[in-house]
Amino acid sequence: MRRVVFVLAILALPALAIAKPVHDETVTIQSGGEQFQAYLVRPDAAGPSPALILIHEWWGLNDQVKGEARKFAEQGFVALAPDLYHGSVTGDPSMAHELMRGLPQDRGVRDLKAAFAFLAARADVRKDKIGSVGWCMGGGYSLQLAVNEPKLAACVVNYGAMPTSREDIQKIQAPVLGNFGAEDRGIKPEAVQAFEKAMKAASKSVDIKIYPGAGHAFHNANNKLGYHQTAAEDSWKRTLAFLDKTLK
Repeated sequence: MRRVVFVLAILALPALAIAKPVHDETVTIQSGGEQFQAYLVRPDAAGPSPALILIHEWWGLNDQVKGEARKFAEQGFVALAPDLYHGSVTGDPSMAHELMRGLPQDRGVRDLKAAFAFLAARADVRKDKIGSVGWCMGGGYSLQLAVNEPKLAACVVNYGAMPTSREDIQKIQAPVLGNFGAEDRGIKPEAVQAFEKAMKAASKSVDIKIYPGAGHAFHNANNKLGYHQTAAEDSWKRTLAFLDKTLK
């Protein structure tokens, strides 16, 4: 069922204003011999819009990721958040770890390529202006989509695992924006710097920032122990500026 969501935006004025409405729905996408669902949010726009594939953390397609989709739709993007777990979602770190381990990478990439094809087939999407944004596990998959989909026009990775092989890096055609935390114990700054060096050596477009004092999942306000407001706000601004440049 389709719904219209009205979001309040606080302006630099004493009053509140109502943002332009966005339309959200759950869609079903065919991927090989399987189907999966995705959360789709469309902006009110006169013509075709740039689009984004938003890739969830290891928790699954939860309300936090759906909120990110609505935020991007408010900025003029058709936002599609695929459910890579095919129905599972959790708030338990142990279960999230098991769900992530149980997701075959080839199926995840196949589903993301199907999500790309779904967007490219829509009349309200600019087919040459489709990008990806991912966080944590989804950040790694954002890069894997860039490796496996040459038509991807932009790739944003937030504290996700990076490809290390020269062959994979050579396949990346999309410009890449990366946001990482200096205190991340899983995605270490040395690995981030090595990835940046390899991308530049391969003459790829890459823009990396490592935030001092920020750890893993610093963008997620639900991450009470790791949320870093300064890094989160700056990475959001960087992401919007990057996507405005590459997709609009």
